[in-house]
Amino acid sequence: MKFVKMHGAGNDYVYVNGFETTVSDPAALARAISDRHFGVGSDGLILILPSSRADLRMRMFNADGSEAEMCGNGVRCVAKFARDHGLVAKDAISVETGDGIKQLQLFTNAAGKVERVRVAMGRPRLTRAEIPMTGAPQAEVIDETLTVLDRTLQITCVSMGNPHCVIFVDRVDEFPVAEYGPAIENHPLFPRRTNVEFVEVLARGEVRQRTWERGAGETLACGTGAAAVTVAGVLTGRTERVVRNHLRGGVLELEWQGEEVFMTGPAVEVFAGEYAPQ
Repeated sequence: MKFVKMHGAGNDYVYVNGFETTVSDPAALARAISDRHFGVGSDGLILILPSSRADLRMRMFNADGSEAEMCGNGVRCVAKFARDHGLVAKDAISVETGDGIKQLQLFTNAAGKVERVRVAMGRPRLTRAEIPMTGAPQAEVIDETLTVLDRTLQITCVSMGNPHCVIFVDRVDEFPVAEYGPAIENHPLFPRRTNVEFVEVLARGEVRQRTWERGAGETLACGTGAAAVTVAGVLTGRTERVVRNHLRGGVLELEWQGEEVFMTGPAVEVFAGEYAPQ
């Protein structure tokens, strides 16, 4: 099976061209191919597929085999793959995802290869029913107190098509993400689990983020998480609507404009290869 390894700000996935290859059990393949010792090594698997509603369709599976609704870094790389490998010939494309159709603007270099992509991430959803969370369905969760393990934290929760729990901390590099991330991901408040963002505010237009990703553990970047952080920063009065977000794998540029959040960031092809399933 042919594949391409790509990353967006260090958030890496194995991509399979579904126009040419059929994957019968993507959940099992995601678990096997994502293993960093016995597989290719990645945060998950992304299938690039035909769509009757858009230029392309994306299906994204975490390293544990669970399917996610949307991946901001992943969809940028889908756009790069499609343009660079001849599936589309346009610089503005649409991609069908589990969270609806996303519009993307592609920026190419002098050689005609895609280097950066701007994604319309959609409208943030703020009610407990939309995230989803237990509790009053129409209530919002903004700087709400949550006691986890031995700490009381202030959480702000947002859905960007997938659930996010944003926590602002003083020094994010020192925060024990590996301890608190899984405890919050699997907390009873979140019936479908949640992604968790730990964020340090550097200035009103600049933040530093670490992400515990649902089904994958700590990742170097999370695009939907960065969008959720932008929304949470505005809702809690900590940041402006335009933010540079420093993640462990690179920088993403975010803007909450009108009802939608827009994200611009890199898309990089690392290598191509062939995988022989066992």
